[in-house]
Amino acid sequence: MFYLSPVFYIYILHSLKSDITYIGYSESPAERLIQHNTKEEGTFSSKHKPSELKAVFEAGTQSEAVTLERFIKKQKSKKLIEKLINTDFIPEGKLAQLVRVPHVRD
Repeated sequence: MFYLSPVFYIYILHSLKSDITYIGYSESPAERLIQHNTKEEGTFSSKHKPSELKAVFEAGTQSEAVTLERFIKKQKSKKLIEKLINTDFIPEGKLAQLVRVPHVRD
């Protein structure tokens, strides 16, 4: 039997209310956006909704997505996030495996 592993994505959300950015990973960034925007009170997402999807990147397996998400978050760099959101940015170095997925965001 042949089994295809699910593809995971790194996504970047921007809070319209708080002007903050959130980075996460998921098999379905569009569904995660809905979840972030409909969370009950008491969660990080609920305090900063509504959010909009700013960028989505294919990251490969779940472990690759987790590694890349942690790497991006550890940078604590607003400049890096701005680059990732920029559609002309071409990831390099550790981020080179990311592949922009514009149709998921649009």
